[in-house]
Amino acid sequence: MTTYDKFKGEMMAGGSVVEQPDDQMAGGWRGALGVVGIIGLLVWLATVNIWWFAFVVGVLIAVFMHELGHFVTARMTGMKATQFFIGFGPRLWSFRRGETEYGVRALPLGAFVRIIGMNSMDDVDPVDEHRTYRVKSYPKRMLVITAGSLMHVFMAIALLFTVYVIDGEIVQRDGAEITFVEPSGPAFSDGVREGDVVLAVNGSTVNGPAELGQLVRSNAPGESITLDVLRDGRPMVLTVGLGANTDEASPLFGQPYLGVGSNGVFETVEHGVGAAAVNSVTDIFPVAWESTKGVINVLNPVNIVGHLAGTNDDIATRPTTLVGVTGISDDIGEAQGFIGILYLLAVLNVFVGVFNMFPLLPLDGGHAAIATYERFRERKGERYYADVARLMPFAMGVIMVLLFLFMSGLYLDITDPLGG
Repeated sequence: MTTYDKFKGEMMAGGSVVEQPDDQMAGGWRGALGVVGIIGLLVWLATVNIWWFAFVVGVLIAVFMHELGHFVTARMTGMKATQFFIGFGPRLWSFRRGETEYGVRALPLGAFVRIIGMNSMDDVDPVDEHRTYRVKSYPKRMLVITAGSLMHVFMAIALLFTVYVIDGEIVQRDGAEITFVEPSGPAFSDGVREGDVVLAVNGSTVNGPAELGQLVRSNAPGESITLDVLRDGRPMVLTVGLGANTDEASPLFGQPYLGVGSNGVFETVEHGVGAAAVNSVTDIFPVAWESTKGVINVLNPVNIVGHLAGTNDDIATRPTTLVGVTGISDDIGEAQGFIGILYLLAVLNVFVGVFNMFPLLPLDGGHAAIATYERFRERKGERYYADVARLMPFAMGVIMVLLFLFMSGLYLDITDPLGG
């Protein structure tokens, strides 16, 4: 098998296609040293920053649970799972129980479960053909391939429930809270102060900080606008004359300028166990929708290039990696404690679950799309098998885009950290 053939097989099969006999399980002093090294890195991380450690452990648990979902449902539906590994790359340590090899690999960048016969390219011993993924019914294939994302959803629900029961639910209200007022700006001279909550601009309701900026920029420099403001619980109306942005390096140069920074208006709502259980489920849907929009925005090459060139500072369209998210977990942990980390992990689980189901190979959603296509091509109960080899150029293109996205996000996370 050539290196390219091995790569194709592993990409389409979702993991290593090389099986090891029982007398060649990885281990020995090299394996022990590798495992100790990984544990040592986690211990070191805990001494450097406890919030980073808590977040990384949460991510590792999520990765494990994702693969456990695939593994358990594969066994339930009669498929043969031959490998269950944490990490990628060379084996460090492994052992076999029954027909499955369990172990740890050198690169802690994820995990995988090897299910035989994921597609027509996967060579399988004829004796085991009846236990392959590809011969099982459509409902069974869909259950197995979506199980990873479903596990992320279940984890997100459990995390949100825990947060809501212990600390309540943080709900965003209409308005934008002023967090900074430029002393030389028009807002300060006309009476706007930190802590004010802007409810409306010229009578138009402000739903959040982004809309505050949009409503201000819908006017022209030199015009006056009226702000409906809530200060210390008392409503008031302020009239502010707009300036013009004089920062030539800013993409907003020359546009109307208010001279404030703002954030959303948030309120903590206490929940009983019943309400927490209901809301932890219903809140998954808006988070999933926002995650879907976020994935589409981030995958837009124009947005990626804009961030790399420094012409786009919209955080909602910026690519990032776990390096960047881990970085802001420190700020969240310091501000909100362990509850904040749990909420961050809940949102991350929803995002990963949604992203993983996009119909693109080698993501699980790509395999689900193939299974669905095969189901529609069936005639009179006769199974149809897609020729996945013809999808290799498309899959390679997706991998290149994802690699570019990852490298761009990593570069931005290092050179311009989130929250920095």
